[in-house]
Amino acid sequence: MLTTTPRLWTRRPSPTTVEYTVSTSPTLTLPLRLLILLTYILRLVVALTILQLLYSRYLLSSYAGDEEQYAIVPDLLSLEYITHQLRALTLTRFGLLLTLLASRTPLIILLPTSLSLLYLLSLRLHTTESLLVLRGLGIQTSSSSNTYLSSSTTRFIPTEKIQDILVNEAFRGFAVRYYLVVVVEGEEEVVVVFPRLLPRRDIVERVWRGCR
Repeated sequence: MLTTTPRLWTRRPSPTTVEYTVSTSPTLTLPLRLLILLTYILRLVVALTILQLLYSRYLLSSYAGDEEQYAIVPDLLSLEYITHQLRALTLTRFGLLLTLLASRTPLIILLPTSLSLLYLLSLRLHTTESLLVLRGLGIQTSSSSNTYLSSSTTRFIPTEKIQDILVNEAFRGFAVRYYLVVVVEGEEEVVVVFPRLLPRRDIVERVWRGCR
């Protein structure tokens, strides 16, 4: 429901520019937007809970120093303020529950499990890849990253470096997959367009015809 099979969107910002975008994002209706927003909020809450659990485990270790006493509340968003609030949170009922859980879970289990969950929570819901064709200038490929913690991968190939744009086919398991490649002068390896999604043949051929 939150994702779909790769779909193609075509946008023409100018008469000499066309952008082909392939994404697993479905049409964003109002109920779907609310569901995605709820998913993001739930992810954030779970991630903050895991971080608080790790902080509670840190306070139980010998590396944690004694809590500093402040005559006044530290400046907002300062490191002292954040530390003060985290320690205050450990004294709440929820914080005491996390402290109990941290104390009863071996570190060799707690740490890798927490890091794995944080990584899963950082994964993007959708994958988006695009090809921007600039007539007379070149093409630019872009691919979104797996997580929200890293930026997308972008590459520009000038027209004089492009030898050809082809549709290749290869076996993926027991299925034949078609994919678009760019032959670049001076490079042994071809550049695969939409390498992560590998959309359907009709999408590949439509983009190929638009690039010719």
